[in-house]
Amino acid sequence: MPDIIQLLPDAVANQIAAGEVVQRPASAVKELIENAIDAGADKIQLILKDAGKALMQVIDNGCGMSLTDARMCFERHATSKIRKAEDLFAIRTMGFRGEAMASIAAIAQVELKTRRHEDELGTCILTEGSEVISQEACSAPTGTSISVKNLFYNTPARRNFLKSNPVEMRHIIDEFQRVALANPQIFLTLHHDGQEVYHLPAASLKQRIVHLFGNNYNQRLVPVEEDTTIIKLHGFVGKPEFARKTRGEQFFFVNNRFIKDNYLNHAVLIAFQELLPDDTYPLYVLFIDIDPAKIDINVHPTKTEIKYQDEKSIYAIIRSAVKRSLGKYNITPTLDFDQENSIGHLITPKPFEEIKQPSIAFNPDFNPFATEKKTNERETASYRSTGVSDHRTAIPRNWDTLYEIAKKEETQQHELHQEAATMAVNEQDVTKNSEKQFFQVHNRYILSQIKSGFMLISQQAAHERILYERFLQQLQNHSGVSQQSLFPQSVTLNSADFELLKELLPDIRALGFDIREFGRNTVVVEGIPADLTNANEHELLEQLLEGFKNNLAILKLDKRDNLARSLARNGAMKAGTKLSMEEMNQLVDQLFACQMPNLALNGKPVISTVTLAELAERFEK
Repeated sequence: MPDIIQLLPDAVANQIAAGEVVQRPASAVKELIENAIDAGADKIQLILKDAGKALMQVIDNGCGMSLTDARMCFERHATSKIRKAEDLFAIRTMGFRGEAMASIAAIAQVELKTRRHEDELGTCILTEGSEVISQEACSAPTGTSISVKNLFYNTPARRNFLKSNPVEMRHIIDEFQRVALANPQIFLTLHHDGQEVYHLPAASLKQRIVHLFGNNYNQRLVPVEEDTTIIKLHGFVGKPEFARKTRGEQFFFVNNRFIKDNYLNHAVLIAFQELLPDDTYPLYVLFIDIDPAKIDINVHPTKTEIKYQDEKSIYAIIRSAVKRSLGKYNITPTLDFDQENSIGHLITPKPFEEIKQPSIAFNPDFNPFATEKKTNERETASYRSTGVSDHRTAIPRNWDTLYEIAKKEETQQHELHQEAATMAVNEQDVTKNSEKQFFQVHNRYILSQIKSGFMLISQQAAHERILYERFLQQLQNHSGVSQQSLFPQSVTLNSADFELLKELLPDIRALGFDIREFGRNTVVVEGIPADLTNANEHELLEQLLEGFKNNLAILKLDKRDNLARSLARNGAMKAGTKLSMEEMNQLVDQLFACQMPNLALNGKPVISTVTLAELAERFEK
């Protein structure tokens, strides 16, 4: 029987390794930018076509590579950072395992141009599927330029699993943002299909956050800083009132490397305990500096998970530091854009207003020698004119008179109640033959009598169900009706949300939105769905995208169901809205016309009934 165990060819081994290192274009972008940072670059350009599927090019002004290094970088496990196994526990650089370039070259066409400062000519290498096609001297600027073309060209099954361009672009933006936050001292740009998406000059961490997420973040940030023998912690957390429904803007960095850690994330959430609304998550950008010997970062192919020697102490430090910063800085925002940690630049709280002595009402015409009848009349007039019911400030002299006044007011109130009851009965007599009678309870619930007892309807849940089924129908039929705005509104989004909006644009238009792109990360809203005429265009669009992302993370819904659900929740009337009898009738009629009238979008019931038997059990002994 012949031997059956064989060594894999290098090309096959590289493609298998590529499956771990390069899962999508964003993975390659991350590896290439991190290599540029390790090369000492302070200016990095990222150029993309078709969300990286056709082209990913990273240009840096780092140290460059020699002729031999340029060739060796495409070999597996070739690295400039590791010489012995012990070096794995002193890692402070990004790429170190020597798999990135070999894996990328295995599933793409790669062009590498590089030149060192001391060399007159650079080197150009072309590879296809791990095979070096050519290597020659060339003219090149100092630094390195790597172009990755036609990703997964030789593995079509992998290419078929890639998502649409907007989805892949969002993943690239996520990776780009993480690198940009970790390195605010580096000038970074991102171009996609000829348009500039990001232009980030070297800046402080606070300025980098504002450049990435928008100017409105300038007043949302609370600085955090702690220096202990275990770790050094610094960064920013967001104020509680700006917490969002999604976890997107949460960043932990250990020794400048982005990591995902649910345990440390819990430490931050505990620090915000009793400060956040339900199901909301705060912004944070936190950096942990720790001795590399006390962590192990080589536990995951993407190096986003880390093991710690003393994670309980780190948890306690993060929780206490964030909690103390919230208590110290959360009351007032900083004034100076460049000031990050100085409490002296906080707005001085307003002084207490001067306390004024209360005035006492009295009757200057009071005559103690007048007849009792006139006295009582004057005092009664004075008592009513002051509008003061406190017996310490306006007391009629005659207690019998006070009793008569109270008795008279009680009689008037009783007459008013009788009149209101009579009017209600008359109104019921007029309308009982045309429509049912409903009663609104605390402007939240609709109560109606039924044969077996009565029912309570949650008006917000009912309206959400009505809008949800209506929007689903509109998405299927492309029948959404738009209400044109008198003054079109321009809405500027962050880059990730803008890419998401472009992906959803056909379906959003089917719902009745009249939207067109208008420059970088900006759209113009010229109309909104006719069912939502009182909504603010900017808030409605942001809430729609936020709800979509939240549903996507929790419920894993398909795109149309997610959109309909998000828009229904944001567009429905809120608890506390007062309704007329006609509006209650209309709402109930539309609810019972739905396919699933008793199921709210959160899975809870819309209608609750109480039977006569249940009432009898409550009141009868």
